Amino acid sequence: MNIDMELHTIGERDWAKMRVRLGFMILALMTSSFGWAQSNNPVVETHAVMATDAVHANSPVKLAVLAQVATGYHINDHKPTLDYLIPTKFEIVPGDQFTVKNVVYPKGTLKKFPFSDVPLSVYEGKVVVGMLLRAGTTVPAGTYTLKAKFAYQACNDHACLAPTSVPLILTIKVVPHNVPLKAVEPDVFERIKFE
Repeated sequence: MNIDMELHTIGERDWAKMRVRLGFMILALMTSSFGWAQSNNPVVETHAVMATDAVHANSPVKLAVLAQVATGYHINDHKPTLDYLIPTKFEIVPGDQFTVKNVVYPKGTLKKFPFSDVPLSVYEGKVVVGMLLRAGTTVPAGTYTLKAKFAYQACNDHACLAPTSVPLILTIKVVPHNVPLKAVEPDVFERIKFE
């Protein structure tokens, strides 16, 4: 009977040691994964800009997302060449104060890749997508925050990464009609045809 109890006690100690070792292994894996994720550069970096420093109620609101695709990668056109390809999309969660009127995507570049029999329409380098909103007729002066996302699938010449999206927070300042608006980033908005 003493032998059984002693074996049982040794088993409990072994389990305790194994749990401690397992905990350290999990912690080490989490730490190394965190470090790996932190050291990797994103394939697509984005930021949003507005055409003016503020807007008026009952007026158009022009904004754009500027996306920089890392060298060696491409993302699919908004209207991809093949049906099964994931399109690039700039989407916003409209609120009561603003409605989406139009989204303007650039024309992609046709490029041949080893994995496709036909050239594919893709975006590389700097990509500018425009969005036209309309401020509501009764939006009071103030600062408003809208959530948006830039969704895409990045690929290189050999493989594609999983589809993903970059969240964006847009801050829009509404001012009274007697306050003049100042143009911001005119070189960006000259290239976007909102009509």
